[in-house]
Amino acid sequence: MSAKATSLKSGPPAWLQALPFGAVFAFFFIAPLLLIGAVSFWPTSDYELIPGFTGQNYVSIFEGCSNLAEPCVTLKTYWSTLRFSLLTWAAALLIGFTIAYFLAFHVRSPGMQTLLFVICTIPFWTSNVIRMISWVPLLGRNGLVNQGLMGLGLVDKPVDWLLFSEFSVVLAFVHLYTMFMLVPIFNSMMRIDRSLLEAADDCGASGWQTLWNVIVPLSRTGILIGSIFVITIVMGDFVTVGVMGGQQIASVGKVIQVQTSYLQFPLAAANAVVLLAVVLMIIVALTRLVNLRKEL
Repeated sequence: MSAKATSLKSGPPAWLQALPFGAVFAFFFIAPLLLIGAVSFWPTSDYELIPGFTGQNYVSIFEGCSNLAEPCVTLKTYWSTLRFSLLTWAAALLIGFTIAYFLAFHVRSPGMQTLLFVICTIPFWTSNVIRMISWVPLLGRNGLVNQGLMGLGLVDKPVDWLLFSEFSVVLAFVHLYTMFMLVPIFNSMMRIDRSLLEAADDCGASGWQTLWNVIVPLSRTGILIGSIFVITIVMGDFVTVGVMGGQQIASVGKVIQVQTSYLQFPLAAANAVVLLAVVLMIIVALTRLVNLRKEL
């Protein structure tokens, strides 16, 4: 037995090595979640937190949802949030996959790949709020887009739905979070053996057939990871919805933020638990499509 193997065998056990990381994980992740779950069962008070146990907070969330003819406020809010997530996911997947495909298969120089990839990250050098506000002078009633449309004679008056609307919210989401889709897809594409593409070409496959039957299946891990990032972030976002929606569009994250601002912490915690459950169900459904442990 080599000296290296003996050294590894005589070292501390694996569970002891993992203990510091497990303690950090438990303190900063597990404990806050358990605290939120506990507070969600506390009685709601306007002025103070009173420890106790009640299910009234969850009852309040789903109040009126038994009426199938008219969806309750909670279901409408979750549907609005889910719609934002799906639209953002579709746009981010299309843009992210296209850019990743170009960088991975059409840019031959590693240096140029790195340069173009860094250029894609430039928007992340500023805060999300700054990037959102930058859309206001473009999409406002007197913004550059409306001025251009009226200058070309395409419209007679400013278009109102460009800003402070669902369109502007989705546009900002795509702008902010497409990079979370691009990076894992690009990483998956760079791992693809180029000889597989040459084999597909030798077999007479067209570019679209190679893309659909070779590149897309081998990029599914990156697509799944990017999808989880984008969907989960959008589901909990409230800043973008508030700024780009003009404080007029509801989302689950916005509801929780408003409840905390009014010191309704138990009700906000109950909403957070429900949101977490919905997001976990989405993640479980996505991970059923790809075995991440096997693929990674």
